[in-house]
Amino acid sequence: MFRRRAAPQAPTSAAHDGGRIRFDGATKLVLERGRTRMLMGGLMFAIAFTVIGLRLVDMAMIEGGAEPRLSQAPVNQTYRMERADIVDRNGVIVATSLPTASLYADPKLVIDARDAARRLVRVLPELSESELVARLESERRFVWIRRHLTPQQKYAVNRLGIPGLYFQREERRVYPQGRLAAHVLGLTDVDNKGLGGVERYFEDILTSTSASVQLSIDTRVQHTLRRELQAAIGEFKALGAAGIIIDVHSGEILAMASLPDYDANTPTDGDRAGRFNRATLGVYEMGSTFKIFTTAMALESGVVALDGGYDATRPIRLAGFTIDDYKPKRRWLSVPEIFIYSSNIGAAKMALDVGIDGQRRFLQDLDLLRPASIELPESGHPLSPARWREINTATVAFGHGISISPLQLASATAAVVNGGVLRPATLLKRLGDEHPIGRQVISPRTSAAMQWLLRLAVTHGTGKRADVPGLMVGGKTGTAEKIGDRGYVHNKLLSSFVGAFPMNDPRYVVVVLVDEPKGNEKTHGYATGGMVAAPIVGRVIERVAPMLDIPRSFDIAASQENSTSAAFKQAAAKGKVRAAE
Repeated sequence: MFRRRAAPQAPTSAAHDGGRIRFDGATKLVLERGRTRMLMGGLMFAIAFTVIGLRLVDMAMIEGGAEPRLSQAPVNQTYRMERADIVDRNGVIVATSLPTASLYADPKLVIDARDAARRLVRVLPELSESELVARLESERRFVWIRRHLTPQQKYAVNRLGIPGLYFQREERRVYPQGRLAAHVLGLTDVDNKGLGGVERYFEDILTSTSASVQLSIDTRVQHTLRRELQAAIGEFKALGAAGIIIDVHSGEILAMASLPDYDANTPTDGDRAGRFNRATLGVYEMGSTFKIFTTAMALESGVVALDGGYDATRPIRLAGFTIDDYKPKRRWLSVPEIFIYSSNIGAAKMALDVGIDGQRRFLQDLDLLRPASIELPESGHPLSPARWREINTATVAFGHGISISPLQLASATAAVVNGGVLRPATLLKRLGDEHPIGRQVISPRTSAAMQWLLRLAVTHGTGKRADVPGLMVGGKTGTAEKIGDRGYVHNKLLSSFVGAFPMNDPRYVVVVLVDEPKGNEKTHGYATGGMVAAPIVGRVIERVAPMLDIPRSFDIAASQENSTSAAFKQAAAKGKVRAAE
């Protein structure tokens, strides 16, 4: 018989072998399983913590902060502003950005919306409690509470300790000069996007570089111009005013003001009328200031010489209309007399001699029939006759039937007095001393004749109140009736004056326009350009000349005065002799 052998028993203990512990097979299996379970458990914990961490990031920065610009610069890193500074020609900051904190909330993390709203209104009283409750009870994960808090406001909100409230670092555009040059600079919205002026025109440049944008504006000159315009509005109870000072050789605008204006730091406080830029967007019938271009056109075309003239004895009757002078002389007038006495009859006859096509072509050459070229989105389109007939030629000659902006008047006048070269106006400071390339629109000879006539209009004509001793101011007055529903309104005037100085070597042109001034005792009830606008230009020139390094030259002025007077007396004598004949 065979005896079955007993199956071997698994070892149940460890044996010592030379000081080492030896485990049997079962013990090793148990240990391996335990190690595997520990590794699996650790891996599960790692995965769980990773998921929790990602969820926290998701809630804090993505789901709970849907504002796309959530970012914080490292403590040791300089914060770069998103919008570059704007400075004047001398480096004075006129627009800059400051870092601010904006308050937002995650409504799902706000425990008690009504209590939170009540406490927030105590430190931010401009908020509406009912609207705040509605925001904090919404289903959204991101709601703005208040943009651009001051440091004090941020501290006060922090002290409340309300869960679910957070701060976003942003920047706010500020204008250190307040209302000064408001229409030039424009403004930005709450998200720092340009809404008007150079802020909008240079949006891409301002947001793509850290270098400042330097304007041609001089804040000293700008302040002087604005102050005089503001004083005039108060003195003559006017609706508004506009003014421009331009360098006749470079086209740089040193000052541009339009009143009423606004403070871009608090844009919601102003009315809509303050947003309208009268200097570039507004177009107006400029009245007799337009005779500058009519006279230059007639001299340049050769239809009349400087010592020639026209019969102004009787009014002109044309196409059912009558053209007469404001204060008629009722005699033959020389060209200088037509200019200084501001004769509508003489100007109309000059233009009719040039002809319809010649007049239109000349005005096109001066860029008066298309919007002005300027670094502003607010540029008005001139209004000119749709069908240009003889009657239009006659009335346009003295500034009626055509509307242009004060900027166009300034730029075209600069071309007339600077030797005849039209250069585009600019709000940017030009680099270097070389003058930009322009277009010759009249000859230097015609320009010299116009310089003399403009000086004559101040010394012997309607612009006497613009004169400044030693600075040889030249210029032309303009008084135009505004157009109403039923034609021209006699008691609503646009009073203007365009001046240049010094006339022995013109450097700057100054344009002032006053909207609906009311005559007073000082002006004997008159609200004309000579009474209202000319004195403003004179005061502006007197104050800004030292800023622009224009010295007073009394000897040169006296010498020119004598020659100017002698030439005028000779021209006037010709007129009287011709009339007697």
